[in-house]
Amino acid sequence: MAQDAYIGEISIFAGNFAPRGWAFCSGQLLAISSNTALFSILGTTYGGDGRTTFGLPNLCGRAIVGAGNGANQGLSNIPLGSKFGTETTILNNLNLPSHNHIITVSETAGTIDIPVNSEDGSADETNPGAGILANTGTDNYSSEFTGATIQKYGGQSLPVRINSTATASMTGNNYPFNNIPPSLGVNYIICLYGIYPSRS
Repeated sequence: MAQDAYIGEISIFAGNFAPRGWAFCSGQLLAISSNTALFSILGTTYGGDGRTTFGLPNLCGRAIVGAGNGANQGLSNIPLGSKFGTETTILNNLNLPSHNHIITVSETAGTIDIPVNSEDGSADETNPGAGILANTGTDNYSSEFTGATIQKYGGQSLPVRINSTATASMTGNNYPFNNIPPSLGVNYIICLYGIYPSRS
């Protein structure tokens, strides 16, 4: 199998072992001295110090996407060997559409009772009695007002309009939600020995 594959080629394998001439893509470090051909292809793109070791791609728990610049298609630039993405995400206010939590209270009609002090009696006093504002009595005012009708008031109604705003209480929890689509775990393997790929 490896003899027919290119060195550095990645395949999917459903078994629980790596076939001869292949290795799991688990991010492990290999010695350059015993894998010079593969090192010349991978370099330190996937790890290693470049002097004695180099790393294999780590595809455990990861999906593969094509590397390159997809800007002309409205996609992100994906450098070779870059890792990105997250299994879970917590939204914050920067992720939400613009909105408010203002509560508008409808106008409500109401009345207020205002008491008016008054007293019955004959209007034969030069000055009104203390605290007396109005009445049909006859002894609140001087005789000059004989014959004048003074209405007695109990209470008056005053219409009132109330407009109000209120702040809504906080709600919700900062629990992350899952980004992972339905998936199946299998092994990715990389060819260690095989056909060396020609660049021309």
